[in-house]
Amino acid sequence: MPTVLFAWRRTPPPLLIGGAEVTQQLLAEELARSGWRTIYLGSHQAPWDQTTQLPQIRAFLDSHGSLYEETRSVLRYQWNGVDCIAAPQDRITFALRNLLAQARPDIVITSQEGADDIAEQARPTTLVAGILHSVSKTGLGVLAGRPQYGLAVSEFVRRRAPELGGGRLSVVYPPFTPLRHAPLAPRSTSVLMVNPIPAKGSGLLHQLIRDMPEQHFTLIEGWWNTADQFVEYPNVTYVPRVYDMDPLYRTHRLLLVPSTVEDAFPRVIIEAALHGTPTIGSDRGGIPEAVGASGIVMPRSAGPQDWASAIRPARHGALGEAAQQHAAQFVQPRLPDLEALGICPSGLSRSTPR
Repeated sequence: MPTVLFAWRRTPPPLLIGGAEVTQQLLAEELARSGWRTIYLGSHQAPWDQTTQLPQIRAFLDSHGSLYEETRSVLRYQWNGVDCIAAPQDRITFALRNLLAQARPDIVITSQEGADDIAEQARPTTLVAGILHSVSKTGLGVLAGRPQYGLAVSEFVRRRAPELGGGRLSVVYPPFTPLRHAPLAPRSTSVLMVNPIPAKGSGLLHQLIRDMPEQHFTLIEGWWNTADQFVEYPNVTYVPRVYDMDPLYRTHRLLLVPSTVEDAFPRVIIEAALHGTPTIGSDRGGIPEAVGASGIVMPRSAGPQDWASAIRPARHGALGEAAQQHAAQFVQPRLPDLEALGICPSGLSRSTPR
C-alpha cells in the first residue's frame, strides 16, 4: 500500500480554520479513499502564537464519538480514514523524523509556516510536493525548501510564484465536494459575507451596511470573532464560525468578496456557486479566476456607491445558474491531476527499500 504523509505546523483535521486547512483535508481524504495509507502530522499549537487547540480537538472528537490516544501532549486519532497526529510545535521535527524512518512515505505534502524546513528534512528520502495556498511569504515559503513539485492552487498563484529550480511548478485546483441532497429552502434577499476582517474588505463592508439600510447582510465569523464591530447595525446578522456552510450558501442571493489583498483562489466563491449563489468580488488576485464569467467583478477603482449599485439589482436567477455551471468543473477528483504530474503514479507499490 502506498503511503502519503501530510506534514505541516498547523492543526490536522478535523478542525477547519481557513481554506488551506479545508483543501488539504479534502485531498487527504481523497487519497485515503483511493487506497493510500494517509498520515497527517500537524500541531495543536498555532504556529504564530503557540496557542493550543488541544481542548477543542478533544471536544470535537468526543462529540463525534471518535476515539483517540494521548501521550505526552501528542494526540493520535483517525478521521475519515486519515491517521492524524497532533503534536506540540517543539515535537514536529522529531515526529517527522520518526515518520520518515518508520512509515517510509512515498510522498510528503507540506505547506505554510515552516514548510521549507519540513521539505528540506524530507527531501533526501522521499518525493516532496509543496502546496502554494497564497502568494504571501508564508504561502510561497515552502519553495525555499526545494520540493520536487510546487502545486499552485490557481493560475494567479503559479504566475506569481518564483521559479522552482530543479523542480516543477504546476496548477492543481483545490478539491471540492459534490452537493449533498437537501430539501429546497427559500432563498432570502440577504447578502452573505464570510470572514469580515480588514484584509477581506470589512472597511468597504461597513460603508455598504450604512449606505444600504434596506439591505440585510449575513456575516460569518472567519479567522477571528469580529461580532462586536457590527453589533450596532440593525441590518446585520452575525453568525459564529460554522463548519457546515451549505444551509447558508443556498439561502442567500449573493456572496460578497471585497478583499483588499490578493487572495489565491477563495474556496467560498466555488462553494457558494455550487448552490447557485453568485459572487460579487474585487478584481484582486485569484478572485476573477474563481468567479469566471458567472459573477460580478468590481474594478479596484470602484467606490462604495459603485458596489451598492451593483448589489441592488443582482439576482441569483441567471447569475446563479451560470455560477453553478462554472463551479461544476472544479468538483472532480484531484488524484488524476497528481498522477498526470507523476507525483502519484497509478498503481504505485513499494518494490525496493530506500
